[in-house]
Amino acid sequence: YKEIEENASLNVSFFFLSVSTYISPVQTTCMNINYYLSENEVSAGFSEERWERIYMARSVIGLYVTGFFFIFLSFFTGVAGCWKRSHGNVVATGLLQLLAALVDAGAMGLWHGVQYYDYQKLRDDMAYFGWPDVLKHRGYTNFYYGWSYILAWIGVGMSLMTAILFLCAAGCLRREKKVEQAKNMQYLMPVYPDKRQPYNYTAYPGPYYQYGY
Repeated sequence: YKEIEENASLNVSFFFLSVSTYISPVQTTCMNINYYLSENEVSAGFSEERWERIYMARSVIGLYVTGFFFIFLSFFTGVAGCWKRSHGNVVATGLLQLLAALVDAGAMGLWHGVQYYDYQKLRDDMAYFGWPDVLKHRGYTNFYYGWSYILAWIGVGMSLMTAILFLCAAGCLRREKKVEQAKNMQYLMPVYPDKRQPYNYTAYPGPYYQYGY
């Protein structure tokens, strides 16, 4: 068992030495993942579950980009709505924030789906199933959620709360405009149609020039 443990530790050390890593701006060790897979003998041996995992991992990035696009649009509609007190712009901002929250929540759900595939469903050599047994023991492999994961869910919750607040603000603006219109109606003079008989020129026959016209 000690020999297996030492060999596994050497394999892990060799793996991390062969992978190029760098320090991120927040002082964490990162490595780049190439999501483009060329068609070769390795990809030809992928199972359907492996391809599903790859597609889900790619979709996470696509959904996050879409969510950022919705948030970018909502910035302009929100500024216009607050500046002009426009009910339509405020509603559009709330709907865009709601779409961003749903899209980002979908991205987080797919991320958890990728994690489930890695540790529960995939049975090939590249998954957790193919790891050496010594690495599966507690203390040799540590798995934890970092600060970015927590911030991602906080961002989803804040986007949803922002959408609810903007939609409530739109309702308040509509009620305020209705009250203003009701107040302005009190100062409008009613105009009634004139039901008097029109002036009858036939009572004065003859050429009009005789009467000074």
